[in-house]
Amino acid sequence: MLEPDQANALASGRHGNPFAVLGRHAQAGQWWLRACMPGAQEVAALFTDRKRPVSLAEVVPGVFEAAVRSRAAYRLRVRWADGSTQELDDPYRFPPLLGELDAWLLAEGTHLRPADVLGARPARLLGKEGVAFAVWAPNAQRVSVVGDFNVWDGRRHPMRYRMECGVWELFIPGLAAGERYKFELVSAQGELLPQKADPMARAAELRPATASIAAPLPSVAALPAARAAANAADAPISIYEVHLGSWRRHTEHGGWLNWDELSDQLISYAADMGFTHLELLPITEHPFDGSWGYQTLGQYAPTARHGTAEGLLRFVQRAHQAGLGVLLDWVPAHFPTDAHGMARFDGTPLYEYADPREGFHHDWNTLIYNFSRLEVRNFLVGSALHWLQRFAFDGLRVDAVASMLYRDYSRPAGQWLPNVHGGRENLEAIELLRRMNQGVQEQCPGAITVAEESTAFPGVTSPVQHGGLGFNFKWNMGWMHDTLQYMRREPIHRSHHHHELTFGTSYAFGEAYVLPLSHDEVVHGKGSLLNKMPGDRWQRFANLRAYYGFMWAHPGKKLLFMGGEFAQEREWNHDAALDWHLLDDPAHAGVQRLVRDLNRLLREHPALHEADADAAGFAWTQANAAQQSVLAFMRMSPRTGRHLLVMCNFTPVVRPSYRVGVPSAGRWVERLNTDSAHYGGGNVGTPLGEAQAQALPADGYAWSVSLQLPPLATVMLECVP
Repeated sequence: MLEPDQANALASGRHGNPFAVLGRHAQAGQWWLRACMPGAQEVAALFTDRKRPVSLAEVVPGVFEAAVRSRAAYRLRVRWADGSTQELDDPYRFPPLLGELDAWLLAEGTHLRPADVLGARPARLLGKEGVAFAVWAPNAQRVSVVGDFNVWDGRRHPMRYRMECGVWELFIPGLAAGERYKFELVSAQGELLPQKADPMARAAELRPATASIAAPLPSVAALPAARAAANAADAPISIYEVHLGSWRRHTEHGGWLNWDELSDQLISYAADMGFTHLELLPITEHPFDGSWGYQTLGQYAPTARHGTAEGLLRFVQRAHQAGLGVLLDWVPAHFPTDAHGMARFDGTPLYEYADPREGFHHDWNTLIYNFSRLEVRNFLVGSALHWLQRFAFDGLRVDAVASMLYRDYSRPAGQWLPNVHGGRENLEAIELLRRMNQGVQEQCPGAITVAEESTAFPGVTSPVQHGGLGFNFKWNMGWMHDTLQYMRREPIHRSHHHHELTFGTSYAFGEAYVLPLSHDEVVHGKGSLLNKMPGDRWQRFANLRAYYGFMWAHPGKKLLFMGGEFAQEREWNHDAALDWHLLDDPAHAGVQRLVRDLNRLLREHPALHEADADAAGFAWTQANAAQQSVLAFMRMSPRTGRHLLVMCNFTPVVRPSYRVGVPSAGRWVERLNTDSAHYGGGNVGTPLGEAQAQALPADGYAWSVSLQLPPLATVMLECVP
């Protein structure tokens, strides 16, 4: 019979090895069947080779056992305190779930698809349908699965511990996809912890509810062949960055659009605007809307705010059919402290660094992943591959890379710990990023990774085998800061700060860059892009149009946050839709037409995209015309030999008969003029929109043209032989 201390441990939910006593066991020549059913009045076993049930005696409240002879399959019949009766399969008659290889790979932190074996997955075992649960919690004394199926009672379904990899597992027959669940853990010190959501969940409840939901995994899918070419370094890339919850909302109730509604509206809009990629602010599950998704607790779960994982799959497929790539903002740097999340998951700092000088982020009041743990690195790399392989995203934009690279990031002296060499670099985070990027390149051909990295850390986009971090692209935060600072200045002062526009080309080809005008530039009192511009209303619009022309002509891929394409006037509010009514105003509609045409020109003209990270694709013609606040430069296509002359006038005065050198004879014809009346401008420019090159040397060239530069405008011209 069951020893009293064992029975009491089961009844109190403190038994750490339930498979040693529950189910059917041989003991001293006798077979015993035991079940832990708190709240049950009667428990009986129904054997397939016996007509009559075998009643189990209650040893202590909630714990039942009986001596049995049959070795046949059986089910349990339970009569509960409310008088209801239930027949169910006994979870404790099923074998272990993890295979030896999976357990080995999890233990050494090299499992490429941990979501295949961890979390809650519908499965079939010994001919029975059910859900297989598995969770990493190596320091817990006991772990149970709780949910509606057991009235959230942690005594009902304690799990089997796999010591070789620190994983707890349990197969519960009779359950199916859609079941709500959490894990209940008792720490090594005997403390009953708050019930925890599953870090590996594939789905979760809609906030403010916090339970995880059992769900199948989508099939592994490769990127369509055409997408690999569209993501390449020499491809035209123009990214429309979107917060899905505030792009548009339902007009009648203000609710968020679901995936199918977004497929119908957002994809067609972005494609019509000529963007090549969508970038989604994090859609991984997160508890707080105000974090915009950047404080995620669901590294493997699409947020329930827009519907199901199947809806997300349809969204990505529809985008690809429309010729759009989809990038996902992915956050491996930190996670929130919510009690139901990963903080002190098994009673110890499991996912986070233990020392707050390493593990607490003061800027965001969040916890920093312990990048030194192999299992944590595996958790994060597995998440990156999960989104690319299971949902066929084109790539990941990795958030807050600078905060990962440096141990002293945003920390005062004495509040950070150096690395093993006494330096400030976080060597473990560097190793994680390199491993992640290598994994993406090897496992997800054609997919890309983009680093939000704001420092001069060397080799961010250099290959790992050459000592770099291995990203495909890096956000050019320096360009964004300098140029926006310039554009804020009154034109009369700009001549003294000319270098703020030119300095970017001194390092433009050291990395593969994306030029970002992101969400971070239009929140927290910074105002919209339009309201950063000086002058009266006409000048503000003209400045913005000229700036966009300069940006699209400058080396680097392009990124624009939603609303910027039609000159949103107020700064971004994540709780409200964009001000689409502004498109009734010709000035706003003109900016939208300009962005559409800039994207078209970017796609059509190889000089604007082919050599973005190669100095052979760029040459200054006039870099030092500071007194006039004029810039002139060439963009070249080494493959086709086609050139574009770019002229920028950042003063509100017309500059007639402005001579600039050109590399060849012929007619130089306007391809785009941001002062066009079509865009809301004054329609100033060179007569007939073209100039004939003359054999008058200028700016180091044997030929030159005389142009009329419009005020506060960018003009692009191409030679027609």
